[in-house]
Amino acid sequence: MPALEAAPTVATAGTEAAASPRGLSAHVWPITAAVLALCSLSALGLAWMGNSRLQALEQELVRRQASSQGDASEARAAARQAQDLTRDTAAKVALLDARLAEVALQRGQLEELMQALSRSRDENVVGDVDAAIRVALQQTTITGSAEPLVAALRQADERLARHKQPRLEGVRRAVVRDLDRVKAVSVIDVATLAIKLDEVVRLLDELPLLSAADKSSELAALRQARAEKPAAKPAPKAEADEGWQAWLNAAQTRWSDTAGQVWQEAKSLLRVTRINQPEAMLIAPEQSYFLRENLKLRLLNARLALMSRQFDTAQSDLRDTLNMLDRYFDGRSRKVVAASELLRQVQGQARQVVVPRPDDTLAALAAAGR
Repeated sequence: MPALEAAPTVATAGTEAAASPRGLSAHVWPITAAVLALCSLSALGLAWMGNSRLQALEQELVRRQASSQGDASEARAAARQAQDLTRDTAAKVALLDARLAEVALQRGQLEELMQALSRSRDENVVGDVDAAIRVALQQTTITGSAEPLVAALRQADERLARHKQPRLEGVRRAVVRDLDRVKAVSVIDVATLAIKLDEVVRLLDELPLLSAADKSSELAALRQARAEKPAAKPAPKAEADEGWQAWLNAAQTRWSDTAGQVWQEAKSLLRVTRINQPEAMLIAPEQSYFLRENLKLRLLNARLALMSRQFDTAQSDLRDTLNMLDRYFDGRSRKVVAASELLRQVQGQARQVVVPRPDDTLAALAAAGR
């Protein structure tokens, strides 16, 4: 505003100066000097203020530069630490990757080893079961008994049940089927048959011969007749007047007893017997020992044939033994009947038994071993 107001004043002064040059210049110079002084002061103030602002700005810039340098140092240190950490992390990651790859490789090898061990274990089980069943089959074929095969199949079933492998369940089912088939076959109890033959051998020394039985039966009949003969009645007491009658009765009784005894003795001298086996009556007493020993030898041969599963030979010896018992021994004796019954039982049970082959089990084992 002072500058605006001064313009008209200067313009007026110019006008006045135009009117009077001297008077005008006398008024202009102080004003000009004042204006110049005022401008100089304003310029100095503005310069001082600018210098102050510049110094403050420079200080702020220095401070900020120092702060930036500190931040930059910290940033460089942090970057260096981050770089070191990144390097360490990369090294650790690379190590972990290497270890992970090694663990994966070891895991793969372990799985392959476990599978190989499992396959090897399964193959060992299959091989052992197959060998045991084949050996038992050979023993069954040689002995004719189903017991070795039954025992082998039962052991195979128990071992497969403990193994618990799904791929061997078919083998176990086949083993169970064959075991049921083999157990259904009637097994010959050779030990019981041998005991029965031993009992017959023991009874042979006590069996009565047919010739000795006839003599012993006649002697027994004679003893029985004598035992059953009525006893002589005591003579009745006779009175003195009947003495002769009592003596006559007593004499008659004695004569009848004597005649009966003479008749019995006469009948024993002559004997009529029907002989169905003439050769049995021709055996001398000293030959009975050899007859019994011959029967014992035949029974011993039959026993050995049973133990060796030669049933045809055993049947032949048993038939010969029964024929000799019927021919030379008394069939009415209870011991002879008991011995014949034992021999017939052995003859009926001593037969060849066909044991079925475990074909299902062998086929399942062959399929599992592939």
